[in-house]
Amino acid sequence: MSKITSLILTFFITIISLTAQNVQLGLLKYNGGGDWYANLETSLPNLIAFCNKTLHTDINPKQEIVEVGSSELFNYPFIHMTGHGNVVFSSQEAENLRQYLLAGGFLHIDDNYGMDQFIRNELKKVLPEYELVEIPFSHPIYHQQYKFPNGLPKIHEHEDNPPQGFGIVHEGRLIVFYTYECDLGDGWEDQEVHQDSDEKRLAALQMGANIISYVFMEMKVD
Repeated sequence: MSKITSLILTFFITIISLTAQNVQLGLLKYNGGGDWYANLETSLPNLIAFCNKTLHTDINPKQEIVEVGSSELFNYPFIHMTGHGNVVFSSQEAENLRQYLLAGGFLHIDDNYGMDQFIRNELKKVLPEYELVEIPFSHPIYHQQYKFPNGLPKIHEHEDNPPQGFGIVHEGRLIVFYTYECDLGDGWEDQEVHQDSDEKRLAALQMGANIISYVFMEMKVD
């Protein structure tokens, strides 16, 4: 069985039922010196716990760290990526990530402040035929169980800019969702990490749950 066939089969099983604990989310480990591990301890695990409680999913509570160029990437229908600095994809890594996304995978990138100038260049290696476009507030990703009619919540201020959600759409399917000027993943972390208010943390978790819901409930296998 090819890795693409295996991925599609995994997605098919996942879409039918989210009750099996072998459904696991991945945290992307990349090269270039950027801190891919920025929110390692509590961010994604807290989001998983929130989804299991509020969406009644049964996602494995343990995140898995996965490298960009690894065949293991194809085991995870949802990959989260974050950091503050440089990102570099080799040609092999870019091709691997490309095949993952075109086969049905989903990449959520959360700029933790300082990643933007690097990730945009690297995404062009992965999907040179596509541009990142701003996702309209009417998109289903903002209207799952939790409604965000004005788009992303603002968790942290850096440049006093509004939060923006960018994406890449392939054959009608959102395959990359890039949250910018938002710090969504920081809002998923334990309260003592950033001292965010309960209101901001809840908004971040709810938007994160919408992303998970969109990936697992809205995406279709051709």
